[in-house]
Amino acid sequence: MSPATETQARNESAGFQLRPRRYARLRLLVPFLLISYYVLQCGWFIRTQSFTFDEPVHIVTGQDMWRHGRFELWNDHPPLGRLLCTLPLIGARWQVDVGGHFPEFRALGFHPDPQQMAWRGRLVTVGLGILLGALLWVTARRMFSEGAANFALALYAFSPAVVAHFSLVTTDGIGVLSIFAAAVQVARWRRNANLGQTILLGVACGVLLLSKFYTPPMFLVAMVWVLISKPSGFAWNPLRWNWAKAAAVAVIAFLLVWVGYFFHVSRLTMRDGTMIATFPNRQPIVKHLRTPVNFSIPIPAGEYLEGLRSVALHNHRGHQAFFMGVFSPKGGWKLYYPVVILLKWPTTVLVLFLALLLLALRRHFRVPADLLVMATFPAVFLAFAIKSHIDIGDRHVLPLYPFALLFVAGWWQLAISPREWARTRGTAAQPPTVAPWRQRAVLGILIAAVALNAADGLRYAPDYISYFTPFLAPGQSYKVLSDSNLDWGQGLLALRRYQQDHPSEKIYLSYFGSVEPPAYGLRTEFLEPGERVAGATVVVSATQLTGQMQQEAPDAFRWVLRYPEKAILNHSLHVFVVPRP
Repeated sequence: MSPATETQARNESAGFQLRPRRYARLRLLVPFLLISYYVLQCGWFIRTQSFTFDEPVHIVTGQDMWRHGRFELWNDHPPLGRLLCTLPLIGARWQVDVGGHFPEFRALGFHPDPQQMAWRGRLVTVGLGILLGALLWVTARRMFSEGAANFALALYAFSPAVVAHFSLVTTDGIGVLSIFAAAVQVARWRRNANLGQTILLGVACGVLLLSKFYTPPMFLVAMVWVLISKPSGFAWNPLRWNWAKAAAVAVIAFLLVWVGYFFHVSRLTMRDGTMIATFPNRQPIVKHLRTPVNFSIPIPAGEYLEGLRSVALHNHRGHQAFFMGVFSPKGGWKLYYPVVILLKWPTTVLVLFLALLLLALRRHFRVPADLLVMATFPAVFLAFAIKSHIDIGDRHVLPLYPFALLFVAGWWQLAISPREWARTRGTAAQPPTVAPWRQRAVLGILIAAVALNAADGLRYAPDYISYFTPFLAPGQSYKVLSDSNLDWGQGLLALRRYQQDHPSEKIYLSYFGSVEPPAYGLRTEFLEPGERVAGATVVVSATQLTGQMQQEAPDAFRWVLRYPEKAILNHSLHVFVVPRP
């Protein structure tokens, strides 16, 4: 071979090696653009939505944990989400003036400014949303193909509930991410149960338990899979279960929970009919019980058990709720969350999910084995949600949503050619048997579905909390659902803009929130339940109209419905003009 020919061959070989790298970078451009658009929507939301009812509580408790090592105030959530979101707010210059006790808690002021605090705290949750989107993309790519991963991420990026609840200083986002991550890691562990994967699963389970108090059942699901999974299938005989690996996962998870509570050790003492529970950096709990038992034991991370117990009692007693025009002091409707999913999840996603589920049941679509394993997590979660007596928002079933998107990603496999299937899944995989014209039709439908889903979500932008299906008029949604489904106190910035545009109007306000309006520079009069005014503008938020929080007089604010409705601000604040007699 001549030197010229050898050089040409070398260059061609180098070009062949570099071209795939260049194409790999180009392929990452699609998910990068989708995540970028998702982040832009989150930024738009943060800039236009005031603090919701729960956010000041999470900020105050998170700061108390960091500054005083105390897990006492409103111990109804594990600490991880609060600690992460308040990490940028540890400094003494970031302060919240508070009054009262939850649920009568009031945020009187923010220093230096509520919007500055919102940006710093909420951007942490946005980062968690980016992690969830990336995990969804990687998992869909592994199970199906790169095109399927992009399709799932496109639906994710335009999901109103995802944008909203991953842009708030709350614990809902970390709860969604931790459940999905634990399910993904269980699937990975089953394929390769080595020491490294076992440690990762233990860490995932520890994060799971530290995220929300509704996650212990998910931890048990993960432990069941660890116990019974074998390379050749499943072991139903307890003597053959993976006891050692399950113990390792549980120990790692427990240690991580203990770390989350700063290695606190509490003590439970029972003596002479008196129970004394002591915790670091706070007053003990003393109760008189009729029991002859006497003992004293240390309990690592005892605050976790205390919080778990309080949430269980809360669920047993129920919570004030509103559903389909009916007020209940305890909630507990079995159809509440199924109806919430139908009304609050994007219609496009629901249609795609139900249609593919039908194809799977008729064996026209084969569900990957890993996805079947992961599906046990949302199945158990939904069963517990239906039995719950805390019916206050779609955020409580949001952990189901990424699993639905992962399943919907399977549609892409019905739209690609056998050649593309072989390129993305390997020649050993069974290619689809769909006719070419049907593949093109399915591909066109999926592209149209992404566009429709984006247009549907943008109907409510940037007020993503208040999103409802197109089949329900925005002005009528308060007659069906309230609370964090629609009105969570997020409309004060919109009301401030209204007041700036109408400086001569005297405004009476009754809204569902924990932040005092003057904290946002509002000059409004407080409207008492049942109080009648005239010759003024009356603003009543949707949750107040439903009467959900007015147990003794649910119709206390409905008298305003007799007067002309001037506007609906932020899809949650109803503005009425009440003339003089």
